[in-house]
Amino acid sequence: MDTSSRTLDPSMGELRVGTKAEGPAARLGHDLTLVMDVWIAEVSWVDGRPGAVILTVQSASLSVLRGDGGVKSLSGAEKALVRSNALRALDVKRHPTIGYRSDEIVATDGGYRLAGSLAIHGKTHPRAIDLQVTDLGDTWRLTSDSVVRQSEFGVKPYSLMMGSLRVADDVTVSFSANLAKK
Repeated sequence: MDTSSRTLDPSMGELRVGTKAEGPAARLGHDLTLVMDVWIAEVSWVDGRPGAVILTVQSASLSVLRGDGGVKSLSGAEKALVRSNALRALDVKRHPTIGYRSDEIVATDGGYRLAGSLAIHGKTHPRAIDLQVTDLGDTWRLTSDSVVRQSEFGVKPYSLMMGSLRVADDVTVSFSANLAKK
């Protein structure tokens, strides 16, 4: 049996979080694209196939890439406020990391299905993630989109104007990376 491990980090890809504005005043708010700037994924390989994945994300590394929609575009000060509100909601001082650990990886037609556990805000729940793999010759392109319900992990979505403008409970986590073939 041939075993090895590989490490993926932000130099190889990106981990984004997409939010949507909702409520009666949603048109005033922005759909946000956030980026997690510090993360590491350790992938264990057995006989040329992924056997386990451990992803660790530094919660405080969150930055605001952009805000779409709204009455006007987000200013630098507004991006800083959005970041501050998100870090407060995640309670990064008490919960400095977000993690995923696979228990099982099964090959699918377009890649792999990872079954494991996701830990956010001090709560851990089972989570399956479908990872698409595209062969680009010298590299593999890895992509995944998953919906995460914030309240499932004890995170209260931000709201203002007595709840008439709020961040939707469901956020989309998108991962993409290029992994060089050995």
